[in-house]
Amino acid sequence: MENRPQWGTRTGFVLAAIGSAVGLGNIWRFPAVAYENGGGAFFLPYLFALLTAGIPLLVLEFTLGHKYKGSSPLTFARLNKKFEWLGWWQVAISFVISTYYPIIVAWALSYAWFSLNLSWGKDPGSFLMGEYLKVAPNPGEFIGLVPGVFFPLLLIWGITLGIMFKGVKKGIEAANKFMLPTLVILFLIIVVRALSLDGAAEGLNAFFKPDWKEIASPKVWIAAYGQIFFSLSVGFAIMVTYSSYLPKKTDLTNNAFITGFANSGFELLAGIGVFAALGFMAQQQGVPINEVVKSGIGLAFVVFPQIINEFPAFNQFFGFLFFACLFLAGLTSLISIVETFVAGVQDKFNVSRTKSVMIGGGVSALVSILYATRGGLYLLDAVDNFINSFGIVIAGLVEVVLVAWVAKKLTNLQDHANAISDMRLGGWWKISLSIITPLVLGYMTVQNFITNTKENYEGYPTSFLLYAGWGVAIAAVVAGFVFMSLRWGKDSLNVPDEKEVS
Repeated sequence: MENRPQWGTRTGFVLAAIGSAVGLGNIWRFPAVAYENGGGAFFLPYLFALLTAGIPLLVLEFTLGHKYKGSSPLTFARLNKKFEWLGWWQVAISFVISTYYPIIVAWALSYAWFSLNLSWGKDPGSFLMGEYLKVAPNPGEFIGLVPGVFFPLLLIWGITLGIMFKGVKKGIEAANKFMLPTLVILFLIIVVRALSLDGAAEGLNAFFKPDWKEIASPKVWIAAYGQIFFSLSVGFAIMVTYSSYLPKKTDLTNNAFITGFANSGFELLAGIGVFAALGFMAQQQGVPINEVVKSGIGLAFVVFPQIINEFPAFNQFFGFLFFACLFLAGLTSLISIVETFVAGVQDKFNVSRTKSVMIGGGVSALVSILYATRGGLYLLDAVDNFINSFGIVIAGLVEVVLVAWVAKKLTNLQDHANAISDMRLGGWWKISLSIITPLVLGYMTVQNFITNTKENYEGYPTSFLLYAGWGVAIAAVVAGFVFMSLRWGKDSLNVPDEKEVS
């Protein structure tokens, strides 16, 4: 597009990219993954995965978006007309995630409010499942809206779409310039306080103590690559879309390194804060650390309220800070997820940004209401598992195979990045993307199929998983081919400034 919007500053782009990467998983997934896979020893495969998959993939997607100047569907269509379906598949994955991600952000917002008087009481687990979510007895029973989730959800969508309407520079960039620094400052306050608690040292020792024999286990290396892959927002259209708004002269490689290491730095900070707090909780309860370690929703909405209850002072204040951090981390990621299909619709159908936000964001907001019902938690759990395992992972695998092996474009993309970047890409980049990353993602895909065909995920009924799991994952692929079948406008597939870099 000739008048494609641009970031106002390089800092704005980097903050937006980091804001997308730094999400809920950094806080509630990474600490437990590291602890369960060798503690301090995990950082070796983690760093290796960052350098051989995470940053190479970021460079690839930054370069694709910058060179072809389009949303994911337009970028892949310009790369090769036969690849457009991949772009739409990635957009469909983002759309699915956008329907349930705001629900978790809404929970965080609710819990920030609950923190002011510790509404969850002495049994946060029962409060979450009973009083707050009012979870239905069985999966697939969408019986009645839960007002405590529905109304915060409306507020989340109001904020998100309000930012999207303002555009790339005045909306997304401005929001990230405020939210990301605020998130880091608030989280630093939490970490400093957690480090001062009794038992914090024991928690940190459990987190950092290396179990070197674990290094020999393939599962540890797969866990490291999985954490890097899921954490950096690669494989589902975000970074391609964001980089398409970059100006002609941009240091792509340096930006990728900054984004990758900033994301990992926040994960390390989260691990320190979480395990210092878990050490305190373990000491208060007189149990070993391994009995209190959890991840995901259980850590955020059950364990942390228990920890906040035990705080010696200012319980409400630190509870509010923690859930405000979850809210901000979730919101910066949600904005980037929604932008993928807003940009895709805008490019394909040549409509205004306002119409694209109303169509894409409006449909996603309507679908998200399903998760605000009493059966919403089961639906969220199943959809999240399948769209990650059979959406993001496979889409990432297909992306590197098509670019590296089918189109054989790595050298061309390397030349493009090197022409405008201070840090030149060498053989490590091509080897990582053509060999290491496909092997790892291929292995993860096979393992996911074996795991999910041996037994039903979480023991859910087959009838439920057929539409809430497998059905959603397959529908995303089908959507790719459906949208590909629609015609582009005249000259849409011409690459702007194609001769800019040889």
